[in-house]
Amino acid sequence: MSDPGGVIQRRDPIDDGLVIALEGEIDLIRSPQLRAELVEILDGGVDRLVIDLSEVSFMDSSGVATLVEVLQHQRKSESKLVLCGLRDKVRSIFEISRLDMVFSIADDVDAAVKV
Repeated sequence: MSDPGGVIQRRDPIDDGLVIALEGEIDLIRSPQLRAELVEILDGGVDRLVIDLSEVSFMDSSGVATLVEVLQHQRKSESKLVLCGLRDKVRSIFEISRLDMVFSIADDVDAAVKV
C-alpha cells in the first residue's frame, strides 16, 4: 500500500506487524514527519515493525536521531523493531556511531521478519 504524502513510501502487513519502506533522503526536513508517522504506527499496537531502508540514499544525524527516538518508544511498547536493507552509506553511519550494536539490523526484509 502506498503512502505518497508522507515519508513512508509503502506499508506492507506481515503476520505479526508491518514492514515500512522508506526512500530518498532522511534529513532535517523529513525527519520530524518520519518520527510522527513511526510513533503513530507503534502507538497503533504492532508487535513487529520492520523498517526497510534499501531505497534510502542518504541519512543525516537527524534521521539517525529519529530512529533512536523510535527505538526508545518501541522499547516502552514492548514491540520488536528491525532495520533492514541498509546501503553502505547509511550502514557506515550506524557502524561509526556503534548503533549497529543497539539496533536489530538484517540484510533484507525476508531476514528481518525472522529476527
